[in-house]
Amino acid sequence: MKLYSLSVLYKSEPKVVLLKAASDVSSFSFFQRSSVQEFMTFTSQLIVERSAKGSRASVKEQEYLCHVYVRSDGLAGVVIADSEYPARVAFSLLEKNPREADPMSKVQAELDETKIILHNTMESLLERGEKLDDLVSKSEVLGTQSKAFYKTARKQNSCCAVM
Repeated sequence: MKLYSLSVLYKSEPKVVLLKAASDVSSFSFFQRSSVQEFMTFTSQLIVERSAKGSRASVKEQEYLCHVYVRSDGLAGVVIADSEYPARVAFSLLEKNPREADPMSKVQAELDETKIILHNTMESLLERGEKLDDLVSKSEVLGTQSKAFYKTARKQNSCCAVM
């Protein structure tokens, strides 16, 4: 069970435009890789060109199975895999948000979100700690000033006699 290529294309009226493609040709010999890559690109464009907007299909080409999904807005995805690769999995890759299709990327996204929240919480705690330090130092200064005021007031009041 092997996935060879995943391509994103745009189906416009005059022609099909390849937006992005990722492929794994490591199982082929070094000298075959470029021609296999070219075959996958050409086949992806041809299948999207011949598919109607808003449709999905599976096409067998040589020993490969090509799964295509063309959305109504013209955005299309093509998965090229061997015949053992389940069509259900291929279409879930094409139809779903990538984060929903792969459980690991969903977990990674949740971890990233949690990390951001924790980072923001730590920053706010540090700011709060700095504010508390400022309050402590101000209260110490106020305590010192009140003692000085008390001593001065006591000295001034000690020289006068009450009649």
